[in-house]
Parts: sequence; structure tokens; C-alpha cells
Amino acid sequence: MDLLSEVLSFMRPESYVSGAYRLAPRIAVRFPERPGMKCYAVVSGTCWLHVQGDGPIVLSPGDCYILPHGRPFQLATDTSVETIDYASPQAKQLWSTEETTKDRGGCLLIGGHFVLTGPQAELLLRPLPPVIHIKDEPGKAAMRFSLNRMKDEVAEAQPGSSLVVQQLAYAMLIHALRLYLDKERKDGTGWLFALTDKQLSDSLTRMHRQPERTWTLQDLATSVGMSRSGFALRFKQTVGSSPMEYLTRWRMLLATKELVGSSKGLIEIASSLGYESESAFGKAFKRVMGTSATQYRRHA
Repeated sequence: MDLLSEVLSFMRPESYVSGAYRLAPRIAVRFPERPGMKCYAVVSGTCWLHVQGDGPIVLSPGDCYILPHGRPFQLATDTSVETIDYASPQAKQLWSTEETTKDRGGCLLIGGHFVLTGPQAELLLRPLPPVIHIKDEPGKAAMRFSLNRMKDEVAEAQPGSSLVVQQLAYAMLIHALRLYLDKERKDGTGWLFALTDKQLSDSLTRMHRQPERTWTLQDLATSVGMSRSGFALRFKQTVGSSPMEYLTRWRMLLATKELVGSSKGLIEIASSLGYESESAFGKAFKRVMGTSATQYRRHA
């Protein structure tokens, strides 16, 4: 399994909403802060997206956007009208989800809202900007298949349509992330962007495949054909942390999965991650996660 798939597999959405909705003509709707990622694409019409902390964006047919951090935002088909709250009676009347795929003007959007929780989510989401906008023609063309299939499933519901739409929306999110990485690979900082660097990606793969190994900085540098100092500098500049800090963080993420999803004892988990004692593991866990492993398991 590749690294992006591996990290995403940790974060299967605990809950999500997916499907289509149509913004009526001449409406502006305000949405509150809400945990999770939103990924939607415009099927028809035009609207304006304004995310808190970022400038307004014009969305045209085929455009896709991701909101990684759950910030408040606005969607409008007319920026001159008064903005109303999404939960207001007026918004519910105008912003209807019934028969959304029928052409009644305004702007039709399709996608999903995914709640990705837990410490693993930070690894994926932290380096992302407030909004990711996929608007170039090659990117729109790559998204078109999922978009058209979702529209068909929503327009003519069949047995299993809800699950198909959910899976297509999730696939659209992953594909949009890949397009964003490919576009920003030279300027981005964070774990995601290390995946576009062959040598850094190889080093991450080695740490992910053998987290129990007693890795040293020299081991990792040699394994990818780099000098110790050159590797350390590029890793820090791209990922945002040192290789050893990243390795410890990854081990603790693996530990959280075991603490929640298994009945293994702490000494067994510690040993599987390369720690010779429960005490050493416990200190590392508390330093990274801010709580003891026992407390984490109890509260989870």
C-alpha cells in the first residue's frame, strides 16, 4: 500500500454527508465552522466561495474545491444580496436538496463532507491551505468521470445508490488531493509534499514499513543514497520536522491505533514499535500525544 493510502486508511470517515444540492439564483448562504473536510465540484452554473481567512473564489462548471479545516464559509450565486444563515427558514426554502439535479437555474454542486478525526488527521490536514481549488482543464477532465457518475446516481436512485455516491465522493476527494500535490509539489511544505520527492518518499516508506527498527539518521540517508547532512536538511525543509521526530510521531500514531483497536498490553505495543521498555514508550507517547497511553485508551 502506498503512503497516502496507508494514512487515509487510518482515517476512514466516522461520518459523512454526500450528494447534490442546488443553490438557488440570487442567494448567498453562510455556513458555520464544522469539523471535517468538504470536497465538492460544480456541475452547472456559477457561484462564489468565500472561506474565512481567504479571498473569494469564482467556481465554474467542472471546478472542484476542498475545505480541509472546517472553517466558516459562504456560497453565493449573487454577491449583492444579503447573506443568510444556512439553517434559517429562508435558506431552507431556497437552498433545497429536493430534485436537485433538475435544471432550475442557480448552481448545482455535488460532493461530500467527511469527518476525519484522531491524531492521524493532523498529519494529513495540517499542511493544507484553507481552500484547494482545482480549476485547470486537465484537472477538471480527470474529475469528470466521478462527477458524472455521482450526478447519475443522484438523479436516478437505484438500490445501493447512497453507498455508491459516498464512495465516489471519497474517491473524488483523494483524486483532488493528488492533483493539488502534483501542482504544488515544488513549493509545498508538509508530509504530503514529501511524497512527491522520490528520495524522501523512499525514506518515509522505510520508516512506515519497519517502525520497529532502530533507525538512525545515517541509516536513512544511506538507504536513499544521500549524505547525512543533505538528507536531514531536505527532510526538515520539506516535511517540517526532523526524520527522527517524524519517526517517533509515526510510531505514536500506530500506537493509538493499537490502543483503540486491540487488547494488546502496553509492553507488547512498545516492543512492536521498537521500544525496549514500557517506560521508554510511555515517555515518548506522553511527549507526542500530550497524555499517557493508559489515559488515551481509557478515553478513546
